[in-house]
This record gives sequence, structure tokens and C-alpha cells, in this order.
Amino acid sequence: MNPADLELLVNRTMPFGKYKGRLIADLPGHYLNWFAREGFPAGEIGRLLELMHEIDHNGLSDLLKPLRQRSESAS
Repeated sequence: MNPADLELLVNRTMPFGKYKGRLIADLPGHYLNWFAREGFPAGEIGRLLELMHEIDHNGLSDLLKPLRQRSESAS
């Protein structure tokens, strides 16, 4: 895992699908689980979705709170 990917989770939005425009970090667990069952897309978006799935599945979403705060204060 690249540590910079954690930052991307709170800054990158979903580029397609039902949750288009929503931050990757804000995608619901059932949606991430669907990708885990059906397959993650290729490329960066797939890597980020897979990472977010692992974070969500293991109850580690609180790890993103400091990054969210830093992201919000920068905007």
C-alpha cells in the first residue's frame, strides 16, 4: 500500500456508477462489497476501491479522520 493512496481516498471522487461524485472514503460498505465480489476495475480507481474495501471491512475507517480534517482545512 502506498501511503499517498490514503490521502486520495478522502480527495478523489467516484468517477462512475450509482455513487458518481461521492468521495471514495464515503462509499457505502455494501457497494464496496459488491466490487469485492464482482471484481474491482483496473487502474487507480480499482486500487483505491480495493483499499477502501479493506479499510471498511476491517473497521479501520477512523484512520481517515485526520486526513479528512487536513483536507477540509486546506479547502
